[in-house]
Amino acid sequence: MKKFSKTQQLVGTAVLVALVIVLQTIGSGIRLGPFTPTLSLVPIIIGAILFGPLTGGALGLVFSIIVLISVISGADAGGAIMFAENPVATVIIVLVKGALAGYLAGLVANKLGEKNMTVGVAASAVVAPVCNTGVFSIGVLIFFYDLISSWGQAAGFDNAFAYVIAGLIGVNFIVELIIDLVLVPVIVRVITAVRRSS
Repeated sequence: MKKFSKTQQLVGTAVLVALVIVLQTIGSGIRLGPFTPTLSLVPIIIGAILFGPLTGGALGLVFSIIVLISVISGADAGGAIMFAENPVATVIIVLVKGALAGYLAGLVANKLGEKNMTVGVAASAVVAPVCNTGVFSIGVLIFFYDLISSWGQAAGFDNAFAYVIAGLIGVNFIVELIIDLVLVPVIVRVITAVRRSS
C-alpha cells in the first residue's frame, strides 16, 4: 500500500475521529436484541491499519473518552454503578481498553501486513475487539469482583467469571467480532483500490 502524505493522514484521521464520535454516540442506541455492539471499533481498526498504531491508539482514546462521558453522565447504567463504587478503576479500565485496542490493532497490521496485507487486516480486525473486551473483563474481575458476583447471582450465575463470560460478554462480543471481520477488510480494500486508481 502506498504511504499516505502527512496531509492525507491528518485529514483521514479527522474523518475517522468524527466517525468514532458519531458511531459511539448514535450507534450506542442501536440494539441487536438485548445487545449493543461497539460499531466504533471499525473506524478505529481502519485508522490503525492505514495510519499506524499511534493513530489507532489515539482513535481508541477518543472512543474511550466518549464511553467515559456516558459512564459519568449515567447514560451507561452499569458503568455508572461501577464509577460510583470505584471511579479511579473505572476511568483506568475505560481509557486503557479502547486506546490499547487501537494501538495493538495497528501493531498487528504493521507486522503481519509486511508479509501479507490480507492476513494483517484480518488479524487486526480480531485483535481490537479481543483486546477491548479482554481488558474490560480482566479489569472488572480485578477491581469489581464483589459487584460482578452480586450481578451474576441475581442473573442466576454460579460465579463472577461465568457471569462476565456468558452474561456481560457472550453474544455481544461475537457480534462485534463478526462486524469487524466483515466490514474492516471490505473498507480497507475499497480505500486501497481507490488510492491505486488515483
